[in-house]
Amino acid sequence: MTPPTPDRYQAAPARPVPARPVPARLVPARLVLVGNGMAGVRALEEILARAPHAFSITVFGAEPHGGYNRIMLSPVLAGERTFESITTHPRSWYQANHIELIAPEPVIGIDRATKTVTGALGTTRRYDVLILATGSNPVIIPLPGHDLPGVIGFRDIADVEHMIAASKSGTNAVVIGGGLLGLEAANGLARNGMDTTVLHLMPTLMERQLDPVSAGLLRADLAARGIKTITEANTKAILGTSRVEAVQLADGTHLPADIVVMAAGIRPNIALARKAGLACDKGIRVDDAMLTSDPRIHALGECVQHRGALFGLVEPLYDMARIVADRVCGTAASDYAPAPPGTRLKVTGIDMFSGGDFVGDDATDDLVFRDPARGVHKKLVVRDDRLIGAVLYGDAADSAWYFNFICNETDISARRDTLLFGPVATTVAPLEALPEIAEIDHPANPGGILLAVPGA
Repeated sequence: MTPPTPDRYQAAPARPVPARPVPARLVPARLVLVGNGMAGVRALEEILARAPHAFSITVFGAEPHGGYNRIMLSPVLAGERTFESITTHPRSWYQANHIELIAPEPVIGIDRATKTVTGALGTTRRYDVLILATGSNPVIIPLPGHDLPGVIGFRDIADVEHMIAASKSGTNAVVIGGGLLGLEAANGLARNGMDTTVLHLMPTLMERQLDPVSAGLLRADLAARGIKTITEANTKAILGTSRVEAVQLADGTHLPADIVVMAAGIRPNIALARKAGLACDKGIRVDDAMLTSDPRIHALGECVQHRGALFGLVEPLYDMARIVADRVCGTAASDYAPAPPGTRLKVTGIDMFSGGDFVGDDATDDLVFRDPARGVHKKLVVRDDRLIGAVLYGDAADSAWYFNFICNETDISARRDTLLFGPVATTVAPLEALPEIAEIDHPANPGGILLAVPGA
């Protein structure tokens, strides 16, 4: 019997159907964050807001805590706040967001070939994306005696606890460094009952934020609060046998000390990045996308160097976090563009603001207002009818208004005559629009003066 001829329309035998690959976007990429400080955690928040399920996240932290607001360490030292009140991200936050927190365990090695990080206790994790936020280290001046017990920096809650303990058993404190951090440390130590002296190498305090006039007002205000300051102080040695006992200056001055706080600045913590072979200078070098020399590794915060600049204020770090999140999540090809430096500062309850170029040059004009009775000093620096810098001391209520002009390069020619008096001056009617007899109530004229208008 002849076999039937196959029907050419007959369906072909079924072929095995290969398993469909799971789309890559559904497979969480492994993201490792090294550093559990404010910059790194802000980057995580930004990433979670953009792509909450895109990554399997691991965080390595050197401290045994969740995230906390380091800016608020000074109020904790001064007894105004508790550590719990400045904790921003307790361990429960990491758990709720399915983030593995490995702390305390600093990372000591990065293997870029295998894309693996290793912690000090031997914990290893692989990564697809690595973010470095290793922060900075306090500058410990290598003076004789700098390694004595009782000589500390001021960077974390452990330093605060050390200072509080010293205030309970000691009497005298010396702070080396008259910048913002040093003065905050001095205030906290004084509030804890210690006889506190600040040593500053430069002729004026906070020379990076204040002009000489406002720095002089600050020195007087500190003295009124019981904090002694010695400027142009060249520290020769820290003295002691088993622990710190005194500080000796080059001119022979001898200051007793039960604790010495080094607040002479910070340096980017680049040891891990340099060991891994990443391009480093003073900081970890990053481009406008916050990428290091390895395209799988981003970096942000006080550890980085962007276009030659280093960073120590919180606002630039938060701007970096947004760029990192955009790039990591692929939601935008945004680039980091630093804004003019500006910050509102509070030292021992004194209100200050410093922004932009407050020094100026031969091509700038200074607009200055002083009220010695109130301890108020305002200096605005103008170039070509643009506000380029400002220092406000004793009254910084209008700081955001001035800083907006600086950032936006606003033409201030129409309000130049009243600029020193802030935004309220723009609501005051011009003299010509007033009735023949008017009582002028103005910030520069508290209480008002009865003026007779010419021609009345």
